[in-house]
Amino acid sequence: MTSTPPDETEPAFATRQVHAGQSVEGAHGARITPIYLSAGFAFDDFDEAADRFNGGEGYSYTRLGNPTTTAVERKLAALEGGVEAIATSSGQAAVSLALLGLLKAGDHFLSSRSIYEGSRGLFRDVFPRFGIEVDFVDDQNDPQAWRRLSKPTTRAYFAETIANPRNEILDIEAIADAAHEQGVPLVIDSTFTTPYLARPIEHGADIVVHSTSKFLAGHGSSLGGVIVDGGRFPWADFADGFPHLATPTASGEASFVDRFGSRAYAVFTRDVLASRLGPTPSPFNTFLLQQGIETLSLRLDRHSSNALALATWLESRPEVASVDYSGLESSPYAELSRRYLPRGAGSVFSFTLHGGEQAARIVHDNVALFTRMTHLGDVRSLVLHPGTTSHAHATPAELAAAGIDPGLLRISVGVEDPRDLIADLTQALEKLPAGEPADHHPRGNHTARDHSTHRAAVTQV
Repeated sequence: MTSTPPDETEPAFATRQVHAGQSVEGAHGARITPIYLSAGFAFDDFDEAADRFNGGEGYSYTRLGNPTTTAVERKLAALEGGVEAIATSSGQAAVSLALLGLLKAGDHFLSSRSIYEGSRGLFRDVFPRFGIEVDFVDDQNDPQAWRRLSKPTTRAYFAETIANPRNEILDIEAIADAAHEQGVPLVIDSTFTTPYLARPIEHGADIVVHSTSKFLAGHGSSLGGVIVDGGRFPWADFADGFPHLATPTASGEASFVDRFGSRAYAVFTRDVLASRLGPTPSPFNTFLLQQGIETLSLRLDRHSSNALALATWLESRPEVASVDYSGLESSPYAELSRRYLPRGAGSVFSFTLHGGEQAARIVHDNVALFTRMTHLGDVRSLVLHPGTTSHAHATPAELAAAGIDPGLLRISVGVEDPRDLIADLTQALEKLPAGEPADHHPRGNHTARDHSTHRAAVTQV
């Protein structure tokens, strides 16, 4: 087993989300880290300027670092249990940088097929232009499937804690063990869980990424992403696979491992990649992210309890063919959910209506409290029809393989009163014509066998 128990001596999560990473020192006594909305920072003299450009303490240019951003990076590293965090301008930028910190032309990596469609497109359409090869694993919880597709050039495994819209839960420990047997790190996108619901590093993951635009910021007001380095992967033991980290540089400097130890990957990814590619977050956006994180546990508790209430209620409705939510006992992922998500199964899930796309259209267009938009993790409840939006370019065969029925709607449940959300869905469902079509799906959740056939082409927005 690769899991690591949480440190019982550190303050509780709710305390750390408020206090970690912040200090009044250097902020003229301001209790809240100010917004340092400045492109650059002045130097006192010639020597200080030279020192800043040679690794000295302090700031020179916001693309390289900013006090507002540093505070939220330290907070996220503490909450996730990592050695360092790197804030980026979006979640997509975080995924790109996290993998480019590991991969070069000629390398290969494996990804679960059940991932965000933007990431899948990045891997399939963009990385090959850089000479980076990818294969997708159909059954993400089968370690043998990962082992079979691994090659001598494989340098990373990539997956997500919860895949949407079907709410598939990753067996993090099993896949981390398989990755480490191959001498490669496991990179986890944990956007749906945040470090409050799940901390993948404690279960063997090596690098964690988030789209902070979602639950971490929480209010749908700003874009952002973050990479958190767990600091546990033994890069020096696999120097042939990761020479950029574990061997001396072209200029003769000692390796990143020799100079920075457990922080080698994070320092390389920040100083070499992020500084040159420039996916820099705005200090204003990292300030909003910091504000959101301070109430994270309060919001996630409400998100999860609301989602469970709605999923349970939807499962009882005659208009509903199936509900995909791992918090339900009927879910094939219920056991994994209890194991990895003891605080709650999150707020994003899907349900499929009898009546196909026309039924989905009626419910979608008649909700009043649910906002119709492509986003998730907002304090407001949201609804989307993946088949005609996020997955509009998938073939019917790809949609069927992914389990995205024409009648499937995805919802991101907010923090409103659940009684009002149920009332809103009730009046929308009552707009449906009476009776069910002859080809409706069986009621309730799909079986585990059904889910195993749904891990094909397109699965997430």
